[in-house]
This record gives sequence, structure tokens and C-alpha cells, in this order.
Amino acid sequence: MDYLVWNINPNIIDIFGIQIRWYGALFAASFLLGSQLMEWIYRNEGRSLKHIDRLFIFLIAGTLIGARLGHCLFYDPQYYWQNPLKILAIWEGGLASHGGAIGVLTGLYLYQRRTAENYLWLLDRLAIPAALAACLIRIGNLFNSEILGIPSSVPWAIIFERVDTLPRHPAQLYEALSYAVIFVGLLLIYRRTADKLKNGILFSCFLISVFSARFLIEFVKTKQAAYASDLSISTGQWLSVPFILIGVVLLVLSLKRPTAK
Repeated sequence: MDYLVWNINPNIIDIFGIQIRWYGALFAASFLLGSQLMEWIYRNEGRSLKHIDRLFIFLIAGTLIGARLGHCLFYDPQYYWQNPLKILAIWEGGLASHGGAIGVLTGLYLYQRRTAENYLWLLDRLAIPAALAACLIRIGNLFNSEILGIPSSVPWAIIFERVDTLPRHPAQLYEALSYAVIFVGLLLIYRRTADKLKNGILFSCFLISVFSARFLIEFVKTKQAAYASDLSISTGQWLSVPFILIGVVLLVLSLKRPTAK
């Protein structure tokens, strides 16, 4: 059987020692598009755009710090304990989505304390661009030939030539497509119910859907944490469970809240 061979150069530009990678470009695009989406949401609801730039400064900082620390603590703690300065070497790669999620929640909380915005209202609206960002970042992982699936003989398996010659599940694409569908779903829910949407509904749907997808797709992904090789489920699955449970609890509580204003 013939399989798609993936050997795309992860660099968009590599000249005179200057490198711009697809991953970095897509990561930056996720924030740019997210900013545009939030501006549209604010205008749609008649809210001031005065603090929107500050919001994204907090979100970018929270995402990068949380994702980096998450990778170091969740996936290779022994190495970074022995080489603490390597925690700062973010250009060498290593960002964890679960850590990024915690960083976003923290950054948003710090922002909210300075602006008196409703925290759940912000989480609901940010869930929409967050799903889009997750999609773009997984496409970036595809260009890097990372976050690999396990070997497989399914017709749509891909050989990541920069890694090995084994056909594998395109786990990055599974996640990217899942997050794209979630993004569209959240956007449609928002557009049809924004005037009567209860605080916490969108964010709880985001948590349940994104981390359920992540949990299921982990079954066809290579395990990323060396210490988890003998565990029945992966580190990514263990980390996804709390987010799913929080989403379920928040959904139940949100349904009892008054309609958002």
C-alpha cells in the first residue's frame, strides 16, 4: 500500500542564519486571529475595546509561560530538575497544551482583577478563539513532524520521513480537525444565543469537547513522557481528566445561573 510521505521543511525562511518556522508563524497567527475575533465579539456586544490590547498581553504571557512550565514539569521533570537553565530555552521546543491552558486561566484572572470584567464572561468568549488557536498549533506540529501517532496500516496513515519510515496515524491532523469542528460549533452557538447565553456555558462546552477529543486521540499517539511508558493511559490523558470533570461541573452550575448580561 502506498502512503503519503511527509517531509516538508519546517522552516518557511532559512537564510543567513535567520529561521522562521511554520510552527512559530501559525502560533503567532493564532493570537492575531484571536485578537480579531475578540474585537468582533466586543463590538457585537457593545463593549469598549479600551483594554483589548492588555488582554492579549496577559494571554500571550500566560500561554507561553504556562505551556513551557507544563512541558518541563509534566513530561520531563527529571531532565529539567538537573538542567534548570534549560527551562528558559523555549527556542529548543517543548510546549504543553495542558500547561498552556493553566497559564491562560491564570493570565486571564490577573487581567480580570485589573479591569473588573466578569471572569466567566471572558472565558466564554475566549473559548472561541482558543479552539481555533489549538487547531493552528496542531497544524504547526504537523509541519514540525512532531506529536506523532503510533504505527498504523490505515489507508490515510502518513510516513513522517524526517522521523522514520513507518506509516503512522496523523494524530496532529486528528486533533486539528477536532478543534476546527469545536471552533465552528462554539461560534455557531455564540452567534445564535449570545443575547441569552448563560455565563459558563461556552467555556464548559469547550473544556468537555476539547479535552475529551484529546483523551480519545491519545490512544493513537506515541507517549510523550518517558516515565509514562508503563502506565495504562498516557500523561496527556491523565491531565485531560481534571479539565473534563471541571467542564461537567461548570456546565451543571452554569445551567442554574441567570442569563448573562
